[in-house]
Amino acid sequence: MSPNPLLVTQNLTKSFGSTVALNNVNIALEPGRIVGLLGPNGSGKTTLLKIASGLLVATRGQIQINGVKPSPQTKGMVSYLPDRTYFDSWMKVKDCVALFADFYQDFDRTKATEMLQALGIETGSTFKSLSKGTQEKVQLALVMSRKAQLYLLDEPIGGVDPAARDFILETIIRNYNEDGTVVISTHLIYDIEQVLDDVIFLWGGYVERVTSVDSLREQTGKSVNEVFREVFRC
Repeated sequence: MSPNPLLVTQNLTKSFGSTVALNNVNIALEPGRIVGLLGPNGSGKTTLLKIASGLLVATRGQIQINGVKPSPQTKGMVSYLPDRTYFDSWMKVKDCVALFADFYQDFDRTKATEMLQALGIETGSTFKSLSKGTQEKVQLALVMSRKAQLYLLDEPIGGVDPAARDFILETIIRNYNEDGTVVISTHLIYDIEQVLDDVIFLWGGYVERVTSVDSLREQTGKSVNEVFREVFRC
């Protein structure tokens, strides 16, 4: 018997003026899965993550996280990594750690410190002194140090060099709450395919398909990357 879905949307729609970013999106994600949210630029990936994290409100339709609509209660369930840096440039890395420790009850300060050390990041460094890729590593380490139920990662490996990507993915796999679900939005499908359990293809705000990686490979005889290139060929 399947567990109750952790994230459920019903006819979820989001418009910005005359632009429809999400159009009747219906998905149900089970706990304990790593899900790839895949699609070209402008497909609605970031909008979906922001609604799930409570940063945007749907125009119509519903979304629930563990049976609860986005609210202060769900903010304690969701650990969100945006696609851009958000710490003040003057802050030191240790200040960022302290901020997370103050703000989130489920934050594991020891785990964050260990991850930062493994990534070779000095906690006394100011945020502005770090490269863009290192800033993203800091944010990822903090996000993954929470014992959340739902991890929403928007382009977590987009700004790092290829040599660091495997380490980043290993960091994600080793450190997420095994009863939770990780949703990774990315264009770099080849790099993350080996860690995914399920995929969601978004195109122009519509869900093109939702399937397990195993089923996709069995049905098509192709990799996720190959199917993605076929579906979204210009």
